Amino acid sequence: MPHKKEDEINLLNLIRIAMNAGTEILGVYDSEDIALEIKADDSPLTLADKKSHEVIAASLQKEHPTIPLLSEEGTHLPYHERKEWDYFWVVDPLDGTKEFVKRNGEFTVNIALVHKNVPLIGVIYVPVWDTVYFAKKGLGAYKLENCKEVLAKEAESFQEKAEKLPLAQERKGLNVVASRSHMSEDTKQFVKELEKEAEEVNIVSAGSSLKFCLVAEGKADVYPRFAPTMEWDTAAGHAIVEEAGGKVTKQDGTPLLYNKEELVNPWFVVERKKEKVVGK
Repeated sequence: MPHKKEDEINLLNLIRIAMNAGTEILGVYDSEDIALEIKADDSPLTLADKKSHEVIAASLQKEHPTIPLLSEEGTHLPYHERKEWDYFWVVDPLDGTKEFVKRNGEFTVNIALVHKNVPLIGVIYVPVWDTVYFAKKGLGAYKLENCKEVLAKEAESFQEKAEKLPLAQERKGLNVVASRSHMSEDTKQFVKELEKEAEEVNIVSAGSSLKFCLVAEGKADVYPRFAPTMEWDTAAGHAIVEEAGGKVTKQDGTPLLYNKEELVNPWFVVERKKEKVVGK
């Protein structure tokens, strides 16, 4: 059987890297000066983004020097070089910078391992909540709360302390998760179509990759994203949703893939583990 590089990846170490990055983020979050800049694409950048990237890049390079890194805040190599990658990391050091600036806590650290355009491992850490969502191909998807306490006392059994996703849900209606900062007209129309067939449609708002986490948990049924995102915004959440039994597809129903020539994602829909979503 061919050797699989994902088998070398220690999930516990990956979670610790994300937590260490979260510590750097919170150090800036709790300070008076977040050193806000505006990048060329008009997106915000803070000192926290930079510090988190430095921690993650250095740690991944040390532990896995042969696996290249694609990070929002790193150097983006041209496609003719990237297309030769077999395995690679996709990282958003601080997903939800707008939420960070608003200080509402809904921002995350995203780390994913991608193989041949498909995410195999995903880790999403929520620093303010001290909660991590993680998944590995064939292992399933999990949610672990009180991470610092658990890893300090029972690190080796961390997976046993985590909740396997999706979680049991008792609720009525169809929950649609939408971005708190990016509610496009296409998304509004998608919701209207659902309302024609479903008895009750509820909007659940969330920032950053937490939208993927809500679907993986089962708290939301569908997340339509008809507005721009980048590969580092979605790769970790993609892995977690699919290991929780859900799916992430483009509008035509084909898989969302990574390491494209253009790193901007097409419009996509995320669905939880259940029967086909009404109205899609």
